[in-house]
Amino acid sequence: MFLWLLILLLLFGALLSLSIDFRDFNFHIKGVVLWIKVALWLVAGPRLQLRTRTLVRIVWKKKEVKKETGLGLSAKKDDNFGEWYSEVVVSGELIEYYDISGCYILRPWTMSIWEIMQAFFDAEIKQMKIKNCYFPLFVSPGVLQKEKDHIEGFAPEASLALLLACLSREFLWQEGHTAFATKEEADNEVLEILELYSRIYEEYLAVPVFKGKKSEHEKFAGGLYTTSVEAFIPNTGRGIQGATSHCLGQNFAKMFEINFENDKGEKAMVWQNSWAYSTRTIGVMVMVHGDDKGLVLPPKVAAIQVIVIPVPYKDADTKGIYDACDATVETLTKAGVRAEADFRDNYSPGWKYSHWEMKGVPLRIEIGPKDLANEQVRAVRRDNSAKSDLSMASVVEHVKDMLTSIQQSLFDVAKQKRDACIQVVKTWDEFVEALSHKKMILAPWCDEEEVEKDVKARTKGEIGAAKTLCSPFEQPALVEGKHLLFLVMIVHCVLPQANQPRSGPTGGEVTDYQFDCLLSFVLQLLHVLD
Repeated sequence: MFLWLLILLLLFGALLSLSIDFRDFNFHIKGVVLWIKVALWLVAGPRLQLRTRTLVRIVWKKKEVKKETGLGLSAKKDDNFGEWYSEVVVSGELIEYYDISGCYILRPWTMSIWEIMQAFFDAEIKQMKIKNCYFPLFVSPGVLQKEKDHIEGFAPEASLALLLACLSREFLWQEGHTAFATKEEADNEVLEILELYSRIYEEYLAVPVFKGKKSEHEKFAGGLYTTSVEAFIPNTGRGIQGATSHCLGQNFAKMFEINFENDKGEKAMVWQNSWAYSTRTIGVMVMVHGDDKGLVLPPKVAAIQVIVIPVPYKDADTKGIYDACDATVETLTKAGVRAEADFRDNYSPGWKYSHWEMKGVPLRIEIGPKDLANEQVRAVRRDNSAKSDLSMASVVEHVKDMLTSIQQSLFDVAKQKRDACIQVVKTWDEFVEALSHKKMILAPWCDEEEVEKDVKARTKGEIGAAKTLCSPFEQPALVEGKHLLFLVMIVHCVLPQANQPRSGPTGGEVTDYQFDCLLSFVLQLLHVLD
């Protein structure tokens, strides 16, 4: 009888260890298990306790399996990136599959991100006196043929190639076309637009990018030169062209006879630019910030920056909790924070936590009985899961500070990961070794198109295929002297005809010429698609 009383006492202690706050449920469940194991040990000895340990393991294993098949992702980002990405864009409610192959429904969660970027960009270009217009979707065969006849490397099948490359038959695309009287004006706008694209990635999407100039081989066919912003995905070792700003020169003006009367009363051809970005930007953001729990959205582009979740318990003041949630949302909304509350009563608080984590909402606020009594809220960050208790009286200031911190932290972490993958090389062996480890390579290059093609061909056979991304505008410091000459000779040796040192265009010293004409190109391993 004494033993049974002891068991009941221990079980009662286990029940007392349960928390009335659901967010601490898992922690206290472990306390319950510990109490039960102590009771069994005292009563039945090690043998029964060992069997109980096995039973507990089976229970927890089943619980983990259930979690995987519920809201969680089955694929891990580091293990199967492609499968993970396919899962996260659907489970995170960015897209939905359509009954036509290659077409997707862009759900409100995606459209809200696009609209925020669109609003920023639209306001900026209107300050530049650029106006919006709309063109038909279809292009006549005659126009494509005319471009083919005038532009080397352009083919009428370009539209099909574009579809396959984007892996979608439809996507949202912003494209700008401008014309100027002088090349200087066109050059200035190219860089001005590129800076706006860089700001979209870095200030809004919290994705670090390189700004630079494309090689002659990689520039837009028919254009004078192409600039771009380039992102990098450390998990795959792949670079992604984020957006482009082209100076088309006067080639298209000649083709389509785009002329104007200059200040001398003479007929002259315009200098044209073209620039564009698409919904690819959102995909880059997902790949850079997403984790095994789902999306991770930067606050600046999140449709909901703060989700408020009530955590009621049995006979607690449920109405008071709901009223506090309403008041918190109202206070934050008036302060300019995009906040909503999840009052659905057919889902548990734990389910809601997982749901909004999957959707990547930057900040979660929980209000339970204890919080209500203490006039505080529990805030949980999506980016690092850090928890903090905030006073209801100063919730606006704290939330704004946290959102700013999350935005900056996402960028800093992404930049740190990207920079850790950058490798400066001096020899061909180092170049190949870096590519085999999926590094983004910064290498000196002679700007010879044949050398670029040869590097791509050689690396394709050895490790994949190396492709130039851009020549960054921010160049690393080069050391003058023998070391710098060594770098040039090694790269020139890629082709036999490039073995000889070259003098500068003004007949100066080799090192002076190298400082003037060497381009450090960001190169990156691209696996050959099947």
